[in-house]
Amino acid sequence: MQKPAPFTPAERAAIERVFVERKSVRAFSGEPVARETVEHILDVAARAPSGTNMQPWRAHVVTGAVKDRLSATILAALKETGGARAEAEYKYYPDQFFEPYLTRRRKVGFDMYGLLGIERGDKAAMMAQGAQNYLFFGAPIGIIFTIDRKLEIGSWLDFGYFLQAVSIAARANGLETCSQAAFAAFHKTVRAELALDASEIVVCGMSLGRADWSAKVNALETTRASARDFATFRGFE
Repeated sequence: MQKPAPFTPAERAAIERVFVERKSVRAFSGEPVARETVEHILDVAARAPSGTNMQPWRAHVVTGAVKDRLSATILAALKETGGARAEAEYKYYPDQFFEPYLTRRRKVGFDMYGLLGIERGDKAAMMAQGAQNYLFFGAPIGIIFTIDRKLEIGSWLDFGYFLQAVSIAARANGLETCSQAAFAAFHKTVRAELALDASEIVVCGMSLGRADWSAKVNALETTRASARDFATFRGFE
């Protein structure tokens, strides 16, 4: 392979824009997306780095009646539990949140509910909004990501590269995404509905499609800590 040509200032700005403007979209237009487009996005994302090129990711793409049936089955299971989620096969969050993570988590939640007019303590409204996860927020494409349960934490780190790559490749193709750990809580339902092998752990889901920018929830803007807040720099003069 020849040495890649350096990016022009315009190309560099475009690449950085894709990253900086990426956001979790929670309302989609429902406009159909062709299989070829989804496959292209996944092919591009598959260039994500992984230890010894293991490529530990698997993606189960659903649309149409298959997606609708998956959503309906999960919502039925959610109703049976009275709105309580089941347990994922892995821990995403700590049992007790602590700073600075507690403040960051609370802020995004309060900001989103504020946009939607949901008052603090309105558990019914919060549950209704949370249930939108399982409808893929109206997106035409849903993706369930899985990993072989025999793999170790290094492969899970690699999976993070891949998920980021999917979201960035989607943006480059005029689409938006929302990664959703909520699906991992209903891994038994997902496994049965999609006939997943017992060797696969449900990592998360993802909504993919064109955003409905008129939806209030998509006006949510999150903040990020700067490099000076989380990085140390040594050896610089």
